Amino acid sequence: MIDFSRNYFELFGLAPAFALDGARLEQAFRDLQAQVHPDRFAHATETEKRLSMQWATHINEAYQTLKNPIARARYLLSLHGVDTAEETNTVMPADFLMAQMEWREAIQEARQAGEIGELDHLAGKLRREMHALEDELARDIDEAHDYVRAAATVRKLRFLEKLREEIHAALEALES
Repeated sequence: MIDFSRNYFELFGLAPAFALDGARLEQAFRDLQAQVHPDRFAHATETEKRLSMQWATHINEAYQTLKNPIARARYLLSLHGVDTAEETNTVMPADFLMAQMEWREAIQEARQAGEIGELDHLAGKLRREMHALEDELARDIDEAHDYVRAAATVRKLRFLEKLREEIHAALEALES
């Protein structure tokens, strides 16, 4: 039923691109899940039940990958033979690293002062920065086909994702 050799975009009938129609992805996911949901195979053979679970798992993994901008970018780059090297290549421009230090200081200060409003403000500012980098990814991948530059942008986004997690943790600590 499901061809495991197809890439995630093909699985959902989408063009392989960073910028994608989220509503189309969601609908394709729901349609595929309805076809392979294990409940539909309740009276099937054990082999068919096992295949149903594998299909459902594969579809869910593909959906989660394409739904998340960073994971989608990583996946697209891997389709083009580019590794983002997030674990090994931590070289960043000096101004970006300085900004990271400033972010961390601001988060720590707001947390220590118990300023939930300031943490919310930082979260909004960070969201805007992340969206700007996602726009860069769309240009780099979909238009310029500059996969090396896109890999560097993914690494930057990963840094910002960690900051988002720090803000979330600080908000949770203050709200509890």
